[in-house]
Amino acid sequence: MNGNNTAARNAVPGTAYMVGDCGVDLWSLTPRERFRRSFKRVGVKHMLGDESPLPDKGGVIMVHAEFVFDHAIIGPLAERIGIVVTADTNGLSVPVAANVDASLAADAAACIRGGSLDAVPSDIEVVNVEELTSSYDFALRKRETPYLLRIEPDALHPVEWRMFQGSYKGVTDFVTKWFWPVPAFWVTKYTARSGLSPNFVTTVGLVLVVFAYFLFEDGFYTAGLAAAWVMTFLDTVDGKLARLTLTSSKFGNLYDHGIDLIHPPFWYLAWGFGLAAYGTPLETGILSLVLWVLVVGYVVGRAVEGVFVRVFGMHIHVWQKIDSRFRLFTARRNPNMVVLTIAAIAGRPDIGLIAIAIWTVVCIIFHSVRLYAAMGIRKRDGVITSWLT
Repeated sequence: MNGNNTAARNAVPGTAYMVGDCGVDLWSLTPRERFRRSFKRVGVKHMLGDESPLPDKGGVIMVHAEFVFDHAIIGPLAERIGIVVTADTNGLSVPVAANVDASLAADAAACIRGGSLDAVPSDIEVVNVEELTSSYDFALRKRETPYLLRIEPDALHPVEWRMFQGSYKGVTDFVTKWFWPVPAFWVTKYTARSGLSPNFVTTVGLVLVVFAYFLFEDGFYTAGLAAAWVMTFLDTVDGKLARLTLTSSKFGNLYDHGIDLIHPPFWYLAWGFGLAAYGTPLETGILSLVLWVLVVGYVVGRAVEGVFVRVFGMHIHVWQKIDSRFRLFTARRNPNMVVLTIAAIAGRPDIGLIAIAIWTVVCIIFHSVRLYAAMGIRKRDGVITSWLT
């Protein structure tokens, strides 16, 4: 980032202006509505288009209608006054956005509309989009350059696919990372077109959580696993739908993550209770021990992760490369469900339950050692940082 205007940060302008027009919807949102929602999330109250006159006072943010901006770009754009932002398109540096005083708005709009930097006023700084943003996304736990894409009406799939990839967490379990993306893309696309809200999808998932519990408890493992796997898939869809349609909310985040946090140990309990009905009971003492290990181990495991976040300000899974790789298989719901599914197919759900109890203990030991190591390194060096930053 050029240092000339780094200190020149003012309050976020109250008006955004879309230069030009584009009749292509992405994820069932018009460009105007997408920009409106995105800017509203950073405090910009008004969204205008070419049919409206430019504001005559205050600051104004401008964006090119034919480009789709990663939301990670919108925040820095809204905060930095006195700039024209460029993107590299077909080997050329093209102006695509600006944040200027209203007195310079007409000149900035002309630059964006004409696709040339020749008319940029001398007191406006030209900044490449890569200088404006960070490649590390804390919330999604990944290092990735934010996208800024020209909308091509005849080639929308690559644009929507790139947007979908941008909504995906970088550090997650192997099921979510390797098996869900393609089907989740199409289901998310369908739900967006159908006008379904992320909270509706989450609610369907909650119903399936309850169904799976009672099916497991009665020993109907095949049916229970079907309900459980659909729920885990929808758990991927609801978050992507919220990010892609810019409908994330504090309630939705709490609702979704609250369900995710609470339900896994109940599934393990129900699985254990259903062993007798299925015909593969464990001795009472062994079953009690396994269930205690699973429930207490789940709580302890999440507590260790929480302590790491509180002490170091980042997730334990993004500290070093080994932590990110271990997250693929750590004893969380999806990897555990794979083990239980294999065990059910083999006709030995009892062995599956014992296996995930053992794996839970192994993971607690691993993460506890990592927490202790991080504390030692911080004591020695004063700070620890993520390998992704």
